[in-house]
Amino acid sequence: MLKTVKFSKSSAIYFLLVFAPIAVVLNLVGADHLILFAMAIIGLIPLAKLIGDSTEHLATHYGATLGSLLNVTFGNAAEIIISVVAINAGLIELVKASITGSILGNIMLIFGLSLIAGGVKHKEQIFNRENAGLQSSLIFLAIIGLAIPTILSATVLKPIDLVSQLKLQILSDVLAIVLICVYVAGILFTFFTHKHLFVAPGGADEVLEKDHNRWSKRKSFLILGASMVGVVAVSEILVGSVEETSKQFGFGELFVGAIIVGIVGNAAEHSSAILLARKGKIDLSIGIAAGSGTQIALFVVPILVMVGIILGQPFTLEFTLYELATLFLAAIIMNLIAHDGKSNWFEGIMLTAVYLIIAIGFYFIG
Repeated sequence: MLKTVKFSKSSAIYFLLVFAPIAVVLNLVGADHLILFAMAIIGLIPLAKLIGDSTEHLATHYGATLGSLLNVTFGNAAEIIISVVAINAGLIELVKASITGSILGNIMLIFGLSLIAGGVKHKEQIFNRENAGLQSSLIFLAIIGLAIPTILSATVLKPIDLVSQLKLQILSDVLAIVLICVYVAGILFTFFTHKHLFVAPGGADEVLEKDHNRWSKRKSFLILGASMVGVVAVSEILVGSVEETSKQFGFGELFVGAIIVGIVGNAAEHSSAILLARKGKIDLSIGIAAGSGTQIALFVVPILVMVGIILGQPFTLEFTLYELATLFLAAIIMNLIAHDGKSNWFEGIMLTAVYLIIAIGFYFIG
């Protein structure tokens, strides 16, 4: 939930922006699906970073609390746009897999790599247990919200007929409202009523004071708007090429969604979490990694349920049993590692290993 304003001074990733117009041009001339898929994947990474950076620069004009709320609002814009485009194309299972992959990627892979990066330089790092504990609890709550429809669909609501589908959709709609209400309550808890529990040394205010190259409001809004338009255009190309690419490589839809698409929208943000951990700012790193996973589970998922209704593409909270099991297991090990408020590089190794094990499992799902 808590995602503090942060700045990454590295702009080398912006050189990848050239792949976005290349993808558009190649799509117009009817290039091979594999080439289009690769260009779109690479092009989305800097576009997602631009969305994040423009939001962060805007945040410097509005103060730490409002700035953090801006990050909460736009932090997962790229994932939402990609998912909406895919839902509109009828790729519901791909979207669900990308949601699973985004959550796993944040709380396992990025959290793990951050602990490794920080642990190599610092023998032991101390972080805010309140923040880590809240993120872990919210992740468990969200997984329960996903588990109920999945379990009922596999038991009580079988066989799947029109009545069962209607019940499942109504259940998903109600749970989506519950999850987003919890998300809003969590924002009030972390940013207003109990914000003193989540203040970390070297937090947002310190970061903002040290930055002297912030963009103007006008520039930030223009780049934010242009980046979001770019993500929409490139997402259309990605979604249009994903099926043929999957067939060509023999990848299952779940693997493409969970491992490839699930990481792309967060790639730039992921690098920020790792760099911050390397600098000893482990609280900010956890705020990015675990906080982003929480936002996807409690904010993005309900939004997509509502989008499905609007687009006439029913989007329920019924996931595969494998996806549900991996989320539960990931949340458990995250809680076990984060509960003591201390971290080291070996704990990062364990988290990363769990992610690799889960990713291999996704590969073998047809």
